[in-house]
Parts: sequence; structure tokens; C-alpha cells
Amino acid sequence: MKVRIGRDELLTGLQRVQGVVEKRNTMPILSNILLEAKQEGAEIIATDLEIGMRGLYKATVQKTGGITLSARKLYEIIKELPSGDIEITSGENNWTSIQAGKSQFKIVGLPSADYPALPTIEREGLIPLAGAGLLELIRKTLFAAGDNDARYILNGLLVMLISADRKTTLRLVGTDGHRLAVAEQELGKPEGKSVPQEIKAIIPKKAAHEMRRLLEEGGDGEPLIGFTKNLMIFRKSGLLLTSRLMEGNYPNYQQVIPKESNRRISVNRLEFESALRRVSVLSRDKANAVKLSFTAGRLSLFSSSPDYGEATEDLSAQYEGEALNTGFNARYLLDVLGVMDGETLSLQMDNPLSPCLIQEAESPGFKCVVMPIKI
Repeated sequence: MKVRIGRDELLTGLQRVQGVVEKRNTMPILSNILLEAKQEGAEIIATDLEIGMRGLYKATVQKTGGITLSARKLYEIIKELPSGDIEITSGENNWTSIQAGKSQFKIVGLPSADYPALPTIEREGLIPLAGAGLLELIRKTLFAAGDNDARYILNGLLVMLISADRKTTLRLVGTDGHRLAVAEQELGKPEGKSVPQEIKAIIPKKAAHEMRRLLEEGGDGEPLIGFTKNLMIFRKSGLLLTSRLMEGNYPNYQQVIPKESNRRISVNRLEFESALRRVSVLSRDKANAVKLSFTAGRLSLFSSSPDYGEATEDLSAQYEGEALNTGFNARYLLDVLGVMDGETLSLQMDNPLSPCLIQEAESPGFKCVVMPIKI
């Protein structure tokens, strides 16, 4: 294999796959990328057996072939090289030379034949999505999904496509049992394509992270998304991301969302976020506990720690119900506030230990529920 490729082009391709390659060295080849020189350009492929990414990059191919190389080491080498063309040549025993200007590296690879194959994907059945819309939905729900939760299914995002009355709605749901985020958006009906009545799939958190990173890059063309029995397919401007779906039943999240009630407090989002950050500095380490007190026209925040002391702050708020005292993990509330964009938000709960519904008028499709804690 012999290929000539621009440093910036190669660096972009390597940056994209860093999050996909397997960090735990269960199979050495999974910490490698597969670099394939084809007539149409250089293809960079990465997989951890759950998620796969494939992208084609502009290159002058002098000799077709393939090699697998350490994703991290190759990225570190290319990052340090100046702009210009890089020549990559693989030789005997999978040794590969990288030549750029006066710099030369020789690194050892593994044969391309040993690299796990990515599933073959048809374009049929893929639904076009608005890139900015999908990015917003992922941003507003990903924080709530579990991290290595013992309940395996909570370590993913529920994706639902619901078609009815000539419109298609995309809904994403994330929860770790302590908080829940639901975001939905209406999509345009794909021209001349029949969309199934309802698609339900659970995608791993890692796959959602990678989709988010690709969407944040911007670029031309709307992304496409599709699902087979056990696979999610995501295409965007020449890039292909595939992910195995998680098997199991997602919790009935609708049961957790409280019905609208009169016990609602409205408060300025930025003022609330700033006050919460300040007061939580003195909260107990593990629970990050902050006490909230709702009284007529006011929201009070209080935290204390036997080792450090206590903090209090009052905010003006719209509230007319009976006085209510409750407690929250400040970290959970700050995560929610961090994905909101509106000026004012509302918190709604029936009693000190009932789930708290957090919403903003600017995003009617977004709801978040946070469970209180005893203080």
C-alpha cells in the first residue's frame, strides 16, 4: 500500500475515530484503525465491535492495499507534523513508514485481513433529519443517561420515531433513575417515502456521543438515520456511523412525568444557576445536597457541611402556593440548567418528596424530571 494524503485531511479523519476505538486492550487490533487505500481515496475505519465508523478522504493512491495502525500513536504523530502532504507506505511484516518533509517514522501495524468487518449498509430506509434539530435533542437528553449503571438499559438513549397525520416526530429519552430528560421535535415528512408508524430503539450512550461530535462539525447535507432489527445507521456527508442497539425494555418514563399542577415556581434561569453554584460549594461532598424553600414571591437556597459551614441565598420568584421545603442534589439540577436556553424556567412539584418537573416556555418539547432527596 502506498498513499499520499494532506496532513489536515488525515488529521480530521483520525480525530473523528479517537472516540470509537477500544481503550481497554481486550483485543489489540481494536485499538487500531484500518487504513485502506482505494482507487477513490483513503478510507479510515474504526470499531469496538459495538460501534463502527467509516469515512473516505481525498488522497492520491499509488498502490492499493490496507494496514491497521495504532489509532492513538498515528494521531499523535500526525498532530505534530506541519501542514503539507504525507506519504504512507506499508511494507513487509506490516511495518509502515510515514514520510513528511524531513520527518520519517516507522511504526509496526497488524494485517488488514485481521480487522473486524463493518456491517454492509444499504441507503434504503434511511430517514433524512435536520442536523441542528437532532443535535439539540441529543444535547438535551444525553446528560441524563446512566454511566455504567447496574441497570444496563439505562446506559443508553431511547430513540423514537412516531409517524401520524402526515407528520413525523423524533423523541429522545435519557434517564439514570435519579433524573429524566425527554426532548422531541417534529420532522418534515420525507418526500415520497413511507415511514413506519413507530420505531423504538435504544442506542448506547457512546454512540450518541459520537453522533453529537459529528453533528457539531457542521458541514453540508442533512444527516440520515435508519434502524434495522439490531443496528442503528447514521450517515453524514460521506461518513457512516453504525451502532448495535441495546436489547431490553426501557422503563415506562411517561409514568414518572408529573401531571401539570398549580404548585409551580418560576425563576430566572441564570440567576438560579449562579446561586446554585455558589451555595453548592458548601454542600456535603457526596450528595451535593442543597435545600430549596418555596415561599410567596421567593426561592431560598441553603446548604451546610459540618466541616466547612453553611451558605444561604434568596432569589425573587413567582410563587403563590403554600410554603414548600425540599432538597436536591445540586449537580443534577445544574446539569439540567446547563442544557436550557430560555430566560425563565418553572419548577413544579406536589410535595417535598414528589418528582420535580422542570420546563421552559421556549422549548415546549423538552421536559426534565429530577427526584428530590431527604435533607
